[in-house]
Amino acid sequence: MKINTVLFDLDGTLANSLPLIRNTFQRVFDEMNIDWGDDEVMGWIGRPLKDIGIHFAGEDRQPDFFKLYQEYYAIDHDHYTTVYPGTMEMLKQLEDGGYTMGVVTSKTTKVAQRSIEYLGIDKYIQVLIGVNDVDKHKPQPEPLYAALEKLNRTTKQAAYVGDSPFDILAAKAAGTLAIAVPWGMAERNVLENHKPDYILNNWDELISLIGNVE
Repeated sequence: MKINTVLFDLDGTLANSLPLIRNTFQRVFDEMNIDWGDDEVMGWIGRPLKDIGIHFAGEDRQPDFFKLYQEYYAIDHDHYTTVYPGTMEMLKQLEDGGYTMGVVTSKTTKVAQRSIEYLGIDKYIQVLIGVNDVDKHKPQPEPLYAALEKLNRTTKQAAYVGDSPFDILAAKAAGTLAIAVPWGMAERNVLENHKPDYILNNWDELISLIGNVE
């Protein structure tokens, strides 16, 4: 069955928001007197913010962690958020090729919507699934199932593209094609260890790849 649907992670995949995320976490850690340590928090990118807060701030302080992060993130969003080179051209090519596209992210839907609108990605996206739209999050497959259900597509018709091990695990669990990109959070060797179906070198490869997958 041919691939006709491409779902994307947002941060580190379509949107180069990692400087924003790092800056926001550093501000929150400083204000809450949490030891920054060896940058361990950046390895958690792709997990829900609530889970990150519980891990680093503790259950009791998680609400404050969440609130501060959202405040600082909103303040600095436009200054630090860009698209990766070739992203808009790739999305246009997929649209011209008749592909259906969506975003599946561990951000809240509201925050993700702001990003895709600010970047101009929204005009290509038919569905957006955020952390508040499902009960179980990446690396579980439920967010991908939710997106495909809204699009009336099967997992065999879909590819999921992301930059983290959580994305690969979610794609594999859902039964979609698992495509990784090495320009986001995780190093190529880390991605390789999780055995995605493909690792792209650039966006141009995506178009030819999915067009040849049976």
